[in-house]
Amino acid sequence: MRPLRLLLVLVTLVGLTGCGMHIPSDPDDTLNRAKNGELVVGISHRPPWTDISKPDEPSGTEVELVGAFASSIDADVAWHAGSEEELMTMLKDDQLDMIIGGITDKSPWTSHAALTTSYTESAGPDGKKEKHVMAVRMGENAFMAELEKFLLAQGLQP
Repeated sequence: MRPLRLLLVLVTLVGLTGCGMHIPSDPDDTLNRAKNGELVVGISHRPPWTDISKPDEPSGTEVELVGAFASSIDADVAWHAGSEEELMTMLKDDQLDMIIGGITDKSPWTSHAALTTSYTESAGPDGKKEKHVMAVRMGENAFMAELEKFLLAQGLQP
């Protein structure tokens, strides 16, 4: 019986390797679409992380990070400014690839977005440490892994 199980396991593994399955994967192919293309980013106003007082020229720490990430995958950034609620709805409806805006790991939007690992910390209004994250589309794991790898390489991880 043991040789039969071993054969079954081997046949299954060989079959799976031929499926072209990549892990992590993006069900909606976000990373491949953005590479050499366009990264669609929602941005809300929260200086110094993000500043949209000049709508055609967003600025801030996170804007610079996203710009550098986009360059690393040869993508142009298409910015969409709005409130956090508007942007989270757009993200959930697959209209955005990611959102920035001083989002912390305490965000109430986890039903709408996947949050990256924290990439830096700062003191919040109450003086307590806040861990900053970015929001990405749910299930787009290859994209999220690439973004997190980039953020970690920046040496900003708390």
